[in-house]
Amino acid sequence: MRPEHTFPSRREVLARVANGFGLLALGGLLAEESRGSPAADALALRPPHHPARAKRVIFLFMDGGPSQLDLFDPKPRLVRDHGKPLPFEKPKLARTTTENLMASPFGFKKRGRSGIEVSELLPHLGSCIDDICVVRSLHADNINHSNACLQMTTGEQVFSRPSLGSWVLYGLGSESQNLPGFVAVCTVNQDAALWGSSFLPAAYQGTRITDLKRPIADLGNPRLGAGRQRRQLDILNELNGLHRRGREEDSRLDARIQSFELAFRMQTEAPEAFNIGAETRAVQRLYGIDDPRSEAFGKQCLLARRLVERGVRFVQLFSPVNWDHHTGIRTALPANCAATDRPVAGLLKDLKARGLLQDTLVVWGGEFGRTPVAQKGDGRDHHPFGFTMWLAGGGVRGGVAHGATDEFGWYAVEDKVHVHDLHATLLHLLGLDHERLTYRYSGRDYRLTDVHGRVVKEILA
Repeated sequence: MRPEHTFPSRREVLARVANGFGLLALGGLLAEESRGSPAADALALRPPHHPARAKRVIFLFMDGGPSQLDLFDPKPRLVRDHGKPLPFEKPKLARTTTENLMASPFGFKKRGRSGIEVSELLPHLGSCIDDICVVRSLHADNINHSNACLQMTTGEQVFSRPSLGSWVLYGLGSESQNLPGFVAVCTVNQDAALWGSSFLPAAYQGTRITDLKRPIADLGNPRLGAGRQRRQLDILNELNGLHRRGREEDSRLDARIQSFELAFRMQTEAPEAFNIGAETRAVQRLYGIDDPRSEAFGKQCLLARRLVERGVRFVQLFSPVNWDHHTGIRTALPANCAATDRPVAGLLKDLKARGLLQDTLVVWGGEFGRTPVAQKGDGRDHHPFGFTMWLAGGGVRGGVAHGATDEFGWYAVEDKVHVHDLHATLLHLLGLDHERLTYRYSGRDYRLTDVHGRVVKEILA
């Protein structure tokens, strides 16, 4: 039996307060693996290196590798030579053994005043093409999903590195004091490194949302009011301050302290921010939430808009449908487009109508594209040699198709854009110089683009 006047142990105090503030629910802010120099206020606003054109980013990540040849990069030569052997030797990195060219089974149509050709599978996005810069000359270095995803989201193919969102948050801080600065909406199984902070202080890791119906578990405290919670938190901060002495180089405790504070503040603002049901039926229809095919991603896109307008710096949405179409592209690709076309177009139109698109950078794409040759009869294999991504808003030229692949769609040949160039350009639009945005770790200075990257000035407005 516990003596009447015995105080609870420190471990008990920590456990009680953690339960009260839903600490474990803030998974992204509690990384155990991240270490670095702690900061008094890691998420405080910091000035950009130069005037920014964008304040925030929404990255629509289409995991699996969308087929650029069936969506944004039409190739008449493939139509003419359909079924014929590829007339040149493939690079050794290529995986598929199939040699026969495959034309797209889908038609293309010039859209908007710009006349950029867009697949018939994307009628809603096609109506936004004059606000979009289609980059047809992306190329990457890895042909495997896991490594290519790492490169697209962290700049590195193999080793642990901070994600793009973490670098942005580290460089600029957060505009919101009551919501996470970096949110990753991922309802499918993914590597946490894609939104991780690696050696950056743990506070810069993305907060993962896995369930839109219950985005932050245990956020409220039904047992204690705000006043008593505040007193508990102050006591916990004193205990953590004592524990931190002699451990100043470990950022994990600072991240935990900040996550407690953020969780306390989020009790007021987060439920409202995540309540997409508060939107009008017209807005929900705009995002395709009224259609079972597009409902899931429509809710993600609508949530992204609600988060960025409330000060969240970086939102990364992971597609709920996989774009890895090794076979059955005639049926699988239309299904994916039906799931995402209205939501993405709705997001662009809604941001524009609210005056947010001009300083919100929207990025769409996967880790690589697909081959011009057939695989398993009606599919396409992985293809990092030349693929398409697009950008909109945030200082990007709209109604522009930048770069080109060869006549077969195999190699990027004109105005080539490497993944490092893409990252350098995104940082530039946010007011950050990719060569100056560095972090010293283990005796050297690291940056998102390593020793590479150039700003693609041709696509800037």
